Amino acid sequence: MKGIFSVLVENKEGVLSAISGLFARRGYNIDSLAVGETDDRSVSSMTIVSTGDQRTIDQIEKQLNKKVDVIKVRRLDEAKSISLEMMLVKVSCTPANRSSLIELCQITGAKIMKVSPKFLLLEYHAEPEGVEDFIDLIKSYGILDIQRTGTISLSKT
Repeated sequence: MKGIFSVLVENKEGVLSAISGLFARRGYNIDSLAVGETDDRSVSSMTIVSTGDQRTIDQIEKQLNKKVDVIKVRRLDEAKSISLEMMLVKVSCTPANRSSLIELCQITGAKIMKVSPKFLLLEYHAEPEGVEDFIDLIKSYGILDIQRTGTISLSKT
């Protein structure tokens, strides 16, 4: 089971360490973690994705709520939220396969950020499963480097 947690925390030193330490001490895995300031610079928003059985996901929520620097914890339902991830990927290309890679980008909505004689630097954003699918599509070209943001989510309601 996947747990998606939207956590508002005080934007101060050591909060990220405390949250990740909670997961480490309890043996919970963090599948994805994205953090950024909100419109209020004193508050940061974290999107944490973790997997486990129902008991584990419930326990994660309870433990997050106990942290002093945590303002609010919301557990997001996958069906009732929008989740996106962004990726930058450097893909090897040759003159022979460049046009097919460009066509793939046009079909999938990937944005070409830089063109060089030996690679294309691409930006792609979609739901996390879509990012995985795009990676599968470009693997045959040769992935030279990749950076992913991690999942960010908001409730639809």
